[in-house]
Amino acid sequence: MYIALDAMGGDNAPTSNVEGAIAFTKETGIGVYLVGDENVLKDLLEKLGGKNLPIEIVHAPEVIGMDEPPSIAVRKKRKSSMYIAAKLVREGKAQAFVSAGNTGAAMAVSKFVVGAAEGIERPGIAVAFPTKKGKPTILIDVGANVDCRPKHLVYFAVMGHTYFKEILKISDNPKIGILSIGEEEGKGNELVKDTYPLLKMTNLNFIGNAEGRDIFTGDFDVIVCDGFVGNVVLKTSESLGTIILEMIKEEVKKSFITKIGAMLMLPALKRFKKKADFAEYGGAPLLGTKGTCIITHGRADARAIKNALKVASQFEETHFNDKLKENIQTLLPDVLLNGKVA
Repeated sequence: MYIALDAMGGDNAPTSNVEGAIAFTKETGIGVYLVGDENVLKDLLEKLGGKNLPIEIVHAPEVIGMDEPPSIAVRKKRKSSMYIAAKLVREGKAQAFVSAGNTGAAMAVSKFVVGAAEGIERPGIAVAFPTKKGKPTILIDVGANVDCRPKHLVYFAVMGHTYFKEILKISDNPKIGILSIGEEEGKGNELVKDTYPLLKMTNLNFIGNAEGRDIFTGDFDVIVCDGFVGNVVLKTSESLGTIILEMIKEEVKKSFITKIGAMLMLPALKRFKKKADFAEYGGAPLLGTKGTCIITHGRADARAIKNALKVASQFEETHFNDKLKENIQTLLPDVLLNGKVA
């Protein structure tokens, strides 16, 4: 197995990316293609002690900027590290693609260069949210598809079911919900109301509408929504988490007593930080592509890159796409499979 890593993508690239790749290969023995500026990566790999590991450098003279539009990646910068890394997967030279670069561009090359898996119209990004029950809730889609049809959300549910069962291995029959503004059937916009009866027709463990608070309660295992809503939820949650931590730090500094209290709470705070830290999860998979595509945070450090590579290897080792294909056939009714429902 080889994983293609966009070595030039992300705020801390290429150093953190190379460090993460080295740590990953030392731990697993799985090969990595470092895609990027050959001269820079060669010197860095040798400097960081990765010369004799199963890491190969693939030259890419261009880089997709974090602020460039996604269309640039597919149409104009075909010699970029991101495009060439995705192309390695399309050509079968690598089994998975990982990037911490421009999220929109990473989605674009995953969808249009790697391509959608058989039977999938719209791949979706899945994110694991921490919950008070200790197990994550999967939210899908969080940005790959701004406008969706009911059929797409049903397929997202099957993708989330497969992810929760095969990768997280928490439950063989995860509880599925659809994000809405009320828990009663009939609540929500037209997309939600049209999707609800379709989910009831499937063999999924669909338990109804989920409200925003349910993302963090752990009462649902998988929650589906369109990418517009999902991305707003994701960005709001990230921002809220950061602001709360900053406010706690400011309050702690106000007196000697609060500083002592913070020291006593430090072990608990560290455990909490670990549960909420995106670096622990590695990255968000774009489910439903021909090869594994993992999109990690632009701020990813070496640990996050290592974990993103580990997640990518898990998808390949469990033959995720084969399991997804099987689940589509067994969990969905014929009316959804034969194209009669939009």
